[in-house]
Amino acid sequence: MQARKGEVAEDRPAFGLQSTLFFETPAEIYTRVFRDLKPRTKPPEVRVEFCPFANADSFIHLTEAGLRVRMADVLEGAPAPVMEALAHILISKLFRRSVPRLYAHRYRLYLNRRDMRRQMHLIRQIRGRKFVSGPAGAHHNLEQIFEELNTLFFDGLMARPLLGWSRRASRSMLGHFDPSHNAIIISRIFDTPRIPRLALEYVVFHEMLHLRYPVDHNGARRRVHTREFRAAEKAFPALRQAKEMLKGL
Repeated sequence: MQARKGEVAEDRPAFGLQSTLFFETPAEIYTRVFRDLKPRTKPPEVRVEFCPFANADSFIHLTEAGLRVRMADVLEGAPAPVMEALAHILISKLFRRSVPRLYAHRYRLYLNRRDMRRQMHLIRQIRGRKFVSGPAGAHHNLEQIFEELNTLFFDGLMARPLLGWSRRASRSMLGHFDPSHNAIIISRIFDTPRIPRLALEYVVFHEMLHLRYPVDHNGARRRVHTREFRAAEKAFPALRQAKEMLKGL
């Protein structure tokens, strides 16, 4: 559609040179967000790097040389609004400010997309390193415990994943299931006769439930312990007693 003489064609799309005005590089996005959050501070020189991380990790450092941002290369093709959201998150944390919910929600929503989860899952499989010691410990054998619980609670139908003990006797991470490497890792703190076997059995059972009931993704929400998970956990005998034992750790 052409505008008549004296009129302005407002519905004409702006292509060519004008469209480049709306394009920002990642470094320019971080500079703009820095200026928004610190309007009285001159923005430093910004350098953004995309690195082959095994997870969607991002790091930011402010030095005399400037602002350095390192993020996973899986984010290199992220849309500008997502890159802007991550810039707000990182720079807010850098200056110990609360992250606006709008940007936190936008970033989580992008990471929870099915295609992103699938891509990150494959990257963790390819790049991630997983130490698996094997099921045999000094006092307990995880394979034996797994098969006993498998027979008792899962009719023996659960395929056995990789089983191993952690490198250190962690009190904060008692156990975890890694879906990318199909492995259950239990803290070495349980590999001792001083801790009741019931506590170890419960932790193994808990991680088996993560294998049985995967994480539920709904929009920006990521629910690790679903309603089905919680209901199945109640089938463990002496559940309250086992939890009290873990609190004692």
